[in-house]
Amino acid sequence: MTTDSAHPAGLVLCAEDQESLRADICDELREAGYGVIEAADGEETLQQIHAVAPDLILCDITMPGPNGYEVLAEIRQHRPDLADTPFVFLTALSDPREVVDGKRLGADDYLVKPIDFDLLLATIEARLRQVRRMRDKSTREVRELRQAMSRLRQEASNQAFEGVTRALDLVAPGMLLLTHRGEVLFANRAARAQATESNGLRLGETLAATRPGQAQRLRHVLSAVTANRATDDEIECLRLPRQGERRDLLIMACPLNPSPQEPAAVVLISDPEQRSRVPQRVLARLFGLTPTEARIALALAEGRRTEEIATQLGISPTTVAFHLRNLFQKTDTHRQAELIALVLAGSMTLALEES
Repeated sequence: MTTDSAHPAGLVLCAEDQESLRADICDELREAGYGVIEAADGEETLQQIHAVAPDLILCDITMPGPNGYEVLAEIRQHRPDLADTPFVFLTALSDPREVVDGKRLGADDYLVKPIDFDLLLATIEARLRQVRRMRDKSTREVRELRQAMSRLRQEASNQAFEGVTRALDLVAPGMLLLTHRGEVLFANRAARAQATESNGLRLGETLAATRPGQAQRLRHVLSAVTANRATDDEIECLRLPRQGERRDLLIMACPLNPSPQEPAAVVLISDPEQRSRVPQRVLARLFGLTPTEARIALALAEGRRTEEIATQLGISPTTVAFHLRNLFQKTDTHRQAELIALVLAGSMTLALEES
């Protein structure tokens, strides 16, 4: 949420081709304390979204250029970072089929013209309040994950070290614990198996990539999380291309402690060519997912892109984007990196419970 002094209530993008109506809406929003950016057609709407990330989008359906449906489909397909940004249609259409089509694409709400401005402000306030609750919950869960990992390390430093490391060796993804200097405190069996020259990695006192371009990217990610330059709820995600036809290696890192206490960060390494430890039915039960949503979540954890998933499941990329939005809502995540990390965390939990 945008909270600076210029627009503490939030930043709203108003996309409406009727100039007088757009002016009236924007005036109402500014009086209510919102920051406002405007767009007169579909193309300008997409340009504005690429320039700045609004907290909420009001969008007319029948605009010149890309219409409202096409704008929404573009956002849902290519901007997963805006998955939790409420999208509200402005429409003169009253056909229920139009509402159904918009909902299927991922619209959050509808406002019918002529606009009731009290209803407009109430809808915006309610949608932004819902987003704040979701983000607060996600922040708490990531903080709890850090605390759990810190406790795990403390146990490992005591007499339980042997038992804890044996349990972590059963974890499906490779897992490393790093100090604030980036030194490896612990690497489980999977991490040692994956950190090989053939995968473009080298594991010694530190974790490093062997190819120059990738080495710099990996150093940047690890430096950000170990030095705690990442934000409080940040999860860094990185793909490392491999030679030949092999799928990219997936690396995620998360800071654990803002203080000098060790470990400073946890790093997960996932090889998409190795079957996930989480059965589809278990993942569906954990988060209340449909079978298709569970398949998409597992495909993301295997390193597949939206277009690849669509081909694999025999559905359109737009449908994948629709299911992805549902996944974000059901798992209270906001980006693909967070969703993948959650799936892999579920894999670790399952392995530990079965040990």
